[in-house]
Amino acid sequence: MSHAAPRTTHAAPTPHVTHAHVQHDGDAEAEVLDLDAAVLAEHIASITGSLPFARAPRHIVDLGCGTGTGTFALLVRFPGAEVTAVDTSADHLARLRAKAEANGVADRVRTVRADLDGEWPDLGTPQLVWASASMHHMADPDRALRKVHDLLAPGGLFAVVELSGFPRFLPEDAPRERPGLEERCHAASERHHDELVPHRGADWGPMLTGAGFTVEEERTITVHLDRSHSDAVGRYALHSLRRMRPTVEQELPAEDLAVFDALLDTGGPHSILDRDDLAVRTERSVWTARRGD
Repeated sequence: MSHAAPRTTHAAPTPHVTHAHVQHDGDAEAEVLDLDAAVLAEHIASITGSLPFARAPRHIVDLGCGTGTGTFALLVRFPGAEVTAVDTSADHLARLRAKAEANGVADRVRTVRADLDGEWPDLGTPQLVWASASMHHMADPDRALRKVHDLLAPGGLFAVVELSGFPRFLPEDAPRERPGLEERCHAASERHHDELVPHRGADWGPMLTGAGFTVEEERTITVHLDRSHSDAVGRYALHSLRRMRPTVEQELPAEDLAVFDALLDTGGPHSILDRDDLAVRTERSVWTARRGD
């Protein structure tokens, strides 16, 4: 396997776009994305493994690729394919390229920096387009769906994967000092994100049909992994909740914030890293849709 550096294409990002997916906060977001990939690797593999193909795709586009969770799962699932990985973040794409080189698949990856709310770059004619936790960030999802439809080869497949919400980590009656704290944090965070990302939680089936696709399958995958599943569960919880804190600090009472901060204090006696009752609980919805012609 060649170890050549992945190819990179730059399409100038549109500076005025302000929706959440463009506003990356560097290493913190990248760390969460990498931990998500590590903890949920089996579930991601189950999704890619169920994609219906009579003949394996040779060219795949990963829209909103982040640090490469989908890209690398798809490279494993389809060993004869090349992936064009698209994201707005130069940092995420650099991290993805470094992983591709380390894993010996650099010759199968092309990275493209682009803001898909603006002009779309030339992404070729893929047989598969993959969009995981990215479509709801589009300013005009209907436009983006039509773009994907036109992009795909005839008979090509579009896979949309969306989160049902932010993962839960603590038992409902935890922590002892403020039972139900995590649910109150989620409620506050969801109110915040509903304003910024109004398409989160959308039913993509009717929108896919409206864009000309034939929806072949819709399913929901339930995830419940306790700490014994992976050493990364604690770090995944820590970094995820750290990213949540700025969105809830104006809504939670001081008593909740004090206990929340104690969980995030890795040097303190109540650090979330030291809890043995953690689990990752979430759901992911998957739509697979076919272009006709």
